[in-house]
Amino acid sequence: MYNTAISERIHAMRDLCGLTTKDMAEATGVSEEEYIRCETGQQDFTFTFLSKCADRFQIDMVELITGENPRLTDYIVVEDGMGLPINRRTGHEYYHLAAYFKDKLAEPYFVRAPYSEEEQDRAIPTSTYDGQEMIYVIAGSLRFAYDGHEENLIAGDSVYYDASKPHGEIATSKDGCEFLIITMKGGSR
Repeated sequence: MYNTAISERIHAMRDLCGLTTKDMAEATGVSEEEYIRCETGQQDFTFTFLSKCADRFQIDMVELITGENPRLTDYIVVEDGMGLPINRRTGHEYYHLAAYFKDKLAEPYFVRAPYSEEEQDRAIPTSTYDGQEMIYVIAGSLRFAYDGHEENLIAGDSVYYDASKPHGEIATSKDGCEFLIITMKGGSR
């Protein structure tokens, strides 16, 4: 079983919104069978899946993850190492840097991506969503894939892009890579 608390919140929100599993499968871009496996805790869900669920339910994604509604409206300070951990990709550490800020226009994350020898010669896994995104490399290096193109980025480099096209990244430095990702919804239309 995966994170059953999140699965239960997704199920409860779907019921509350009067949606079917078919409606949610369409909203999240997965088959109905895969959606049901995620909602029942039989399969882990991706960050993109959670984001699309939250969009369909018209709630903040943090509410799905934590069960708490963001309340802060003026500013938020997140001390070093204290971002909200987000389970997005195996081996990667994602920390949301504004989780409890209400009505965010962007979602900022600090990411630690491990180096994997096996990933170096494979196609980079990609995802899409309706919006824009920025990556800023803090330490190490990564290979960024975007809609059939690839770029090698090192500390100090950044990339800003339309996230509705396939995109993804892998760490290429042996010690892994640390970077910021800032996602902004709905900017690609």
